[in-house]
Amino acid sequence: MYAVRGKLLGRTPVQHALRTAFKSSAAAEPFLNGSSSTYVEEMYESWRQDPNSVHKSWQIFFSRTEGGAGPGEAHVSAPNMPVYPMFAPSAAVPTSEATAGETMQSSRAGQSMILKHHNFQRLLRSYQSSGHHVAKLDPLGIGAADLDNTTPDILTAEYYNFTNQDMDQYFQLPKYTYLGGDEKELTLRETINRLERIYCGSIGTEFMHIHDPAAREYIRKWVEKPGISSMTSEEKRILLARLVRSTRFEEYLAKKWPSEKRFGLEGCEVLIPAMKQIIDIANSRGVDSFVIGMPHRGRLNVLANVCRKELEKLFNQFNPDMAPEDEGSGDVKYHLGMYHRRINHLTNKEVELSVVANPSHLEAVNPVVCGKVRATQFFNGDEARQKTMAILLHGDAAYSGQGVVYETMHLSDLPSYTTGGTIHIVVNNQVGFTTDPRFSRSSPYCTDVAKVVNAPILHVNADDPEAVMHVCNVAANWRADWGKDVVIDLVCYRRNGHNEADEPSFTQPLMYKKIRTLPNVLKKYSDQLLAEGAVSQKDIDEEIETFDKILNDAYQKSTAITKMKLTDWLDSPWDFFFECDANKVPILRETPPTGTNDSVLKRIAETFSADPPIKVHPGIKRILKGRKKMAEQQEADWALGEALAFGSLLMEGYHVRLSGQDVERGTFSHRHHVLHDQDVDGKVYNPLQNLSSSQQKYSVSNSSLSEFGVLGFELGFSQHNPNSLVCWEAQFGDFFNTAQPIIDQFISSGQDKWYRQSNLVMLLPHGMEGMGPEHSSGRMERFLQMCNDDEDCKYEGVSPDQQLWDCNWQIMNITTPANMFHALRRQMYMKFRKPLVVFTPKSLLRHPLARSSFSEMTPGTSFKPVIPENLDVSKTRKLVLCSGKVYYDLYEERAKRGLEEEIAITRVEQLHPFPHSLVEEELQRYPPGTQINWVQEEHKNSGSWSYVKPRLENHLSPDQQFGYIGRGPAASAATGNKKLHKTEYNKLMDECFSL
Repeated sequence: MYAVRGKLLGRTPVQHALRTAFKSSAAAEPFLNGSSSTYVEEMYESWRQDPNSVHKSWQIFFSRTEGGAGPGEAHVSAPNMPVYPMFAPSAAVPTSEATAGETMQSSRAGQSMILKHHNFQRLLRSYQSSGHHVAKLDPLGIGAADLDNTTPDILTAEYYNFTNQDMDQYFQLPKYTYLGGDEKELTLRETINRLERIYCGSIGTEFMHIHDPAAREYIRKWVEKPGISSMTSEEKRILLARLVRSTRFEEYLAKKWPSEKRFGLEGCEVLIPAMKQIIDIANSRGVDSFVIGMPHRGRLNVLANVCRKELEKLFNQFNPDMAPEDEGSGDVKYHLGMYHRRINHLTNKEVELSVVANPSHLEAVNPVVCGKVRATQFFNGDEARQKTMAILLHGDAAYSGQGVVYETMHLSDLPSYTTGGTIHIVVNNQVGFTTDPRFSRSSPYCTDVAKVVNAPILHVNADDPEAVMHVCNVAANWRADWGKDVVIDLVCYRRNGHNEADEPSFTQPLMYKKIRTLPNVLKKYSDQLLAEGAVSQKDIDEEIETFDKILNDAYQKSTAITKMKLTDWLDSPWDFFFECDANKVPILRETPPTGTNDSVLKRIAETFSADPPIKVHPGIKRILKGRKKMAEQQEADWALGEALAFGSLLMEGYHVRLSGQDVERGTFSHRHHVLHDQDVDGKVYNPLQNLSSSQQKYSVSNSSLSEFGVLGFELGFSQHNPNSLVCWEAQFGDFFNTAQPIIDQFISSGQDKWYRQSNLVMLLPHGMEGMGPEHSSGRMERFLQMCNDDEDCKYEGVSPDQQLWDCNWQIMNITTPANMFHALRRQMYMKFRKPLVVFTPKSLLRHPLARSSFSEMTPGTSFKPVIPENLDVSKTRKLVLCSGKVYYDLYEERAKRGLEEEIAITRVEQLHPFPHSLVEEELQRYPPGTQINWVQEEHKNSGSWSYVKPRLENHLSPDQQFGYIGRGPAASAATGNKKLHKTEYNKLMDECFSL
């Protein structure tokens, strides 16, 4: 155990044992208690590295303790106390009885000195750990950001028994503070004054929860060094100019469109200078691409003044008579995203800025942003994660209330999901819509969730712009140097209600009485600079006039705009991907066949089944042996069919990424893409990463136990670049609904709202196999309900590719490995991108009939939306249409009953877009009077019945009878009783095969 802990803590086993012995001995000292012993332990660590770094008395104490002195025996009073003038220099240690009383008195003085020295350090530590609780953070001056107006006792000198006589005495500063700068000692009074300014002023710094001592020291250095937050005159003028733009922009919108909702930034105008400061510092440290996610408040201001969106196009969004010229429904202006490249004039470097479009579902965009950042880093070869970063903006109530915040932050340090640190900015209105924070969270701060990932938390009064600039400097440098998340808590207020039409005084009367009397931050900072002589009133007026002219000119330009384009608001343009006509409209091309060469299939199968260069589990050897046999027979089961799709795309240069819970092995132990050495922990082998020297990277990774966060992350990854196949697999399809906002608000409707395409693949294990109501159904009906086709239209003359172009996503319930192979490859072969939802099987993974020949995957072959049977239809009395795994149940039961000629079974593999022409062609094969039934294993109010019924009826001839066979309606997805499940199954089979 010591060896492992020693490795983790940077100590040898001997050092660990000595340290343990010291702690045991020192803890029993009569002058130490549980908390103070921590401080002594830190001095001990300092003494071990440099004995002269602590006072002489502590040198003796530590030396005697390590020498074996028992409790109460280690302390010996020092011969003199040069650092503490309140203690007179003591004489040499007396030897005669005449001076025995003086010896005892000197000993007591020495003990008193040690206790004062110790209490001095405790006081320092208390300010570092708890000073933020009394920081002056609220611009309104009526509340406390931590919901507690009391002062902790540990932040008072009296708590440590210091008196007025001690205030002007000097104390040596320990190594873990930078308060003194070049000074090695300070009076107690000056020490407290500096601590108050640093930790209890406009900035409240939370960092003592961070586990890494070096990280804590880094933050201390950034906040404690004298003068570190000072700004030059030029920096102050830039800050003022940015405040002018932020403030005047909101005032202009309010004047021009007073009745429009815009979710303005009034009360936190400093956000714009804050974001620009972060971008400036990060850009100077090497970041050239920024991906921003944010809620609606302040979005227009960010688009205009941070990203420099053309103001005329932004103003055009206020025109109620302007409809989008291109396809799609569009979205409200405060949900739109954008992409822009510009020169950062402070660094003279080009920066790329992307604001990700998002719905009103607060915080849902967070993982999408992080996934997009990860993809950008991947395609740019940014393995150090120093070129692209995320900036996430939050509201206070949402940051503490929405679970996806926790899910996303827990991805921040995982190898397959880390982005090298996100800078979070909380626009802390101190109210959530109408809810008082005392009723919306149980934690002191809205930012406490960030402590789970050891993120520094920088609380700051948003009406102190220079303090805000300093915390932005700290945050940007922390991200550059540590590659980890950091949080800025902008404690501000909301000058209007939730929106401009809302009346906030109904629920926050006292707060808004105060707000109405408060000048804005521009006025406050202008007055401050005027008092300092840093600017003149003329300087301020000229800055305002210059920007007002920019606004007015842009408005005049906006009146001349006659067309609105959704493409102007894309956050991930793929200009290099689409083939367009002269008007930049994408040209629709036919999707080519998706088969591949037999030699490629053979190469992948051989590699996938070969003995790996590590010691694997005996069960894995059996699986590989079975794969090798299939490869020799040139047939594939489900796992091999998927591997052939992935492998062939990798060899063609497409990146493939698969993530989700347990995907490396597969929930049902079928995939085994990552093989583990049985003797060496952490040693693994990935066969699909070893297909050829020129292949693209294959990323397969088990995710955290999260659906919302991880699915959002993979969606974001898929939207950056069309040349990657991004797949997310649910552990069971039933669990997708914990990610419902990502599915409803982003995946199903993202292209319609934001003109944004994605080829994300969702794999949802699905099937009624007696496993109970939470392990049976991927709720197919919900996905089909959100499809955008018309159930009353036959789509005559519409090509399959046109249908794919027009659909919002693809829904499939596949039965063969070959069709799965083609479905995955078609994602990359289409000349556009669409999400794909596949209801994947469970029992079919090893079903002997669920096999495909390699010949079904060679050149010229493609995906089959409908799979008919090759039989003599003249003898057929009933045609059964079905989808998914139930086909094999029907196939085997039909054989048992000897009804192969009388009953035909046709599989509909692609449910949306519905394969109208193929279904009509299949129905017309059968003679008049043939009974036609849709059969499904799901309940009648579930599965695909409600979707396929009206579409099938469009293609029936008058003499064809049509009906439903399956389980009846039910509230639960499936029964949890084995006997009842079997009874339901038998009833379904009897009904299906009755003639």
